Amino acid sequence: MKNLNARHLLSLVTLFALLIQFPVRAADFKHEVIYQIITDRFFDGSTANNNPAQSSGLYDGTHTNWRAYWGGDLAGIQQKMSYLAGLGVTAIWISPPIDNLNANIPDGQGNPTAAYHGYQGRDFKRIEEHFGNTSNTWTDFDSLVTAAHANGIKVIVDFAPNHSTQDNAGEFGSLYDNGTFLGNYTNDTNGYYHHNPNISGGGWDDRYQVEYYTLFDLADLNQENATVDGYLKAATQLLQQHGVDGFRIDAVKHVTWGWEYSFANSIYTNGDSFLFGEWYQGNTSDPLYHDSYKFANKSGISLLDFPLNTAIRNVFGSNTNFSDIDSVITAEGTNFTWKDDLVTFIDNHDMARFLTVNNNNNRLHEALAFILTARGIPCIYYGTEQYLHNDTNGGTDPYNRPMMPGFDTTTTAYKLMGKLSTLRHSNPAVSYGSMSQRWINSDVYIYERKFFGSVVLVAINKNDATAYNITGLNTSLPVGTYSDYLTSLLGGSSITVTSGTGGNNPVTSFSLPAHTVGVWQFTEGAAPPEIGSIGPAEAQPGVSVVIGGNNFGSTTGTVKFGTTVATVSSWSPTKIVATVPSVANGNYSVTVTNSSSQVSNGIQFTALTAKLIPVTFTVNNATPTQVGDYIFLTGNTIELGQWATTWDGAFGPMLTPNYPNWFINASVPAGQTIQFKFIKIAAGGAVTWEAGANHTYTVPTSGTGSVNVNWQY
Repeated sequence: MKNLNARHLLSLVTLFALLIQFPVRAADFKHEVIYQIITDRFFDGSTANNNPAQSSGLYDGTHTNWRAYWGGDLAGIQQKMSYLAGLGVTAIWISPPIDNLNANIPDGQGNPTAAYHGYQGRDFKRIEEHFGNTSNTWTDFDSLVTAAHANGIKVIVDFAPNHSTQDNAGEFGSLYDNGTFLGNYTNDTNGYYHHNPNISGGGWDDRYQVEYYTLFDLADLNQENATVDGYLKAATQLLQQHGVDGFRIDAVKHVTWGWEYSFANSIYTNGDSFLFGEWYQGNTSDPLYHDSYKFANKSGISLLDFPLNTAIRNVFGSNTNFSDIDSVITAEGTNFTWKDDLVTFIDNHDMARFLTVNNNNNRLHEALAFILTARGIPCIYYGTEQYLHNDTNGGTDPYNRPMMPGFDTTTTAYKLMGKLSTLRHSNPAVSYGSMSQRWINSDVYIYERKFFGSVVLVAINKNDATAYNITGLNTSLPVGTYSDYLTSLLGGSSITVTSGTGGNNPVTSFSLPAHTVGVWQFTEGAAPPEIGSIGPAEAQPGVSVVIGGNNFGSTTGTVKFGTTVATVSSWSPTKIVATVPSVANGNYSVTVTNSSSQVSNGIQFTALTAKLIPVTFTVNNATPTQVGDYIFLTGNTIELGQWATTWDGAFGPMLTPNYPNWFINASVPAGQTIQFKFIKIAAGGAVTWEAGANHTYTVPTSGTGSVNVNWQY
């Protein structure tokens, strides 16, 4: 490996040793550093697939047509695996690799355009010929996954279940099943698509339009159709069979929300995986923010942390006060049950790169250090470590997707990522710990991550000219002197901690120079078992879950769901794989008892009744509602809230494009006879139940279902 100095090589060797010693299963991604790759713009590993016959004329080797293929492919990513491992990357998120639109749809100037980004899928069970080979086989994909796993790197596939191809040109939304034509948008006799207008204007905040209208003229798939439901779930299972460790769900906000519960459950039932989705929102004041965290808390799909992204870009890019970040961390810490699974990022393929917003490498380094040490799973956009940006037309799509300029392993950003990736694996406080603000002003943010006895303290001064004298700082770090974990890479120095009480040990006053980041850490020694993660956090009996944490010991102990003992299939000091036992549906505290009879803390788990089936519930002529009132679905199983009457407990709010009739798609347990009712939750919180006996419905054992009833007065 070229250009690795001795210190960085040692860091890399340490990281690999940790990966071998503490294997990380896919369902626990909290240790990972994700690297997002636009496959076409990373590296051209094979010229044989640049201009394939079935989609010829869509390649531009001069890299001047920004909406054409430029040659990057799966072989190119594979060839740079050592570079990625040296960067500290432990998971790659690749753009959708499936077979994409073949048609040439010229732009307004007659230039060809292509789905080089991967988001116009035509066949979800074959690999795109520009990324693999002209036969659309899985050969290159399998080689990439094998190489990634050999380097301790997981593979996340971007998956777009919302739509196929453009509905008004080209292939008109045509969908294929491993080469067999299923149908298209213009001749949709089987009901595979929603035929609604594009979302526009105030529709972006309307739940019905957001889920059922069309996104930018892309043929909107009808997931409530049994064929579409089975097709999408089979496609993800096929990807799992080819070694995929996780899925980033594109436009998760625009897919039928209730259906996605069953989608996630299908993936988890099939095998170990991690899921996160794209739910765009500017901040925690977004009209659908409450819906977003309810979805993340209950669906099994985590989210990309857009509110924190906005705050990061404001603070480090536009120089607003650190209170912007701190307020988002506080709000989301209250709202999200699984906040440590939120995926944090500085920029991505849908926004101008950070250096376009503020062409200041110091600020970039500070933002990188923040997401690599703050709560959540950090995701770095390809080329950030090479200071990649193109500012044409404000640097937005497609200019935020340049070709990777090179693979220099000596940049400060490259070395910073490697160091902090190692810290994520060696100190559980970064992966699992609480996050608390310890000292703040407009330019300085000092925060602490703490997981039982393990502590990481981080100080950031973003001012480019002014040093600050830090006085009155307290920490949970034990008494002692601590050197900067980054070895002054970003200007940090040693601190001294003196004796205090209640986890508030004073730090001797010190100067924090301009544009400086300091990181100080302590890793706890022997202690009772400590659970930091469980994934998935909701599943039916028989599904495997991964429990992550510390001090489990090398000898197999016991895992309990409440008081019921689970079967353990794998046990290590930091990871346990167990099977959900036969327990009734409901919420449980999961604990670990080691071989010395020491019992861990408990972690929440929701036991489902059975695998989930999407069912559309319609209630006609519901009780009159005023603006701000909504109808909800509630029932006798955990999947329907166990007769909950709150916004977060019941299923909904339901949708009413044909008032006073309301409907919602909900995921309910296969083969079970369920009882349910509808309720109105008024704007002020008052609850009105429909009258009469409970409705009953026997859920299908496979496919999809529907039930249509009248409101009982």
